[in-house]
Amino acid sequence: MSNVYNVAVVVGSLRKASINRKVALALAELAPANLKLNIVEIGDLPLYNEDIDADSPPAAYRTFRQQVSSSDAVLFVTPEYNRSVPAPMKNAIDVGSRPYGKSVWSGKPGAVFSASPGAIGGFGANHHLRQSMVFLDVPMMQQPESYLGGAGSAFDEAGNPSESVRPFLQKFIDSYGKWVEQHKKV
Repeated sequence: MSNVYNVAVVVGSLRKASINRKVALALAELAPANLKLNIVEIGDLPLYNEDIDADSPPAAYRTFRQQVSSSDAVLFVTPEYNRSVPAPMKNAIDVGSRPYGKSVWSGKPGAVFSASPGAIGGFGANHHLRQSMVFLDVPMMQQPESYLGGAGSAFDEAGNPSESVRPFLQKFIDSYGKWVEQHKKV
């Protein structure tokens, strides 16, 4: 029997009816037996500021860092804003990477899934995010790349993925389960 790995899922959109949150929830339902996906909330994180982090970090920083630190792997699910990641996602990356030398990201097998109502499915955000995570020593899954274009019609009213999208989500999460198994530091 394989291990069960806890995966910190960071969703880049803060909207209540976020397409990307729907993707994250669908991936959690479709996850193979070796993965347990947990959304780590980022909406309450103050903008990263080394001055407020120095002596007594805000409770939101401490909670976020603990949740990511105690996970075995990390999965980013993000929309694209202006050809890059949304500000809350970048802020979460910065909060987790500090203080210098104590990054909670380092060594955790990672992947990015981007979804957008637009045609290219968040390609720019996906690649910007990968670039940051490689710098932070996160081994990022290369294939399958996951861009869900036209994502506004990919889910029904209850948040369930359409039958045409479900196989795409399944292939991604199954591949990620294998990636985590292969790259998790013991």
